[in-house]
Parts: sequence; structure tokens; C-alpha cells
Amino acid sequence: MAPPKKDTEALTLRLPRELINAIDDRRRLEPDLPTRPEMIRRALIDWLEKTS
Repeated sequence: MAPPKKDTEALTLRLPRELINAIDDRRRLEPDLPTRPEMIRRALIDWLEKTS
């Protein structure tokens, strides 16, 4: 496993199973099958770009 990037911070959160399942379903649609954390990053970036 690669060391964490220097300008990052770990974030822990609890999500309802329904939301986790939705994240997993969505990540399976991506051509590179991102990890859950990567899919959440992508979703946040997309949301921030659309709402900024």
C-alpha cells in the first residue's frame, strides 16, 4: 500500500447500508471499478462542481 499523500486527512463516517449499497452499485458502472473511498471522492467532486 502506498503511503498517504501529504496534503490529506483521514475522514471516518458511518453510512446507512442503503447508501453503501447505492455507492457500490454506482461504482460498478465505472470502467475502472473504483474503491468505495474513490467513488465517494468522485461523487463529492462532481457535486461540488455542480453546486459551486
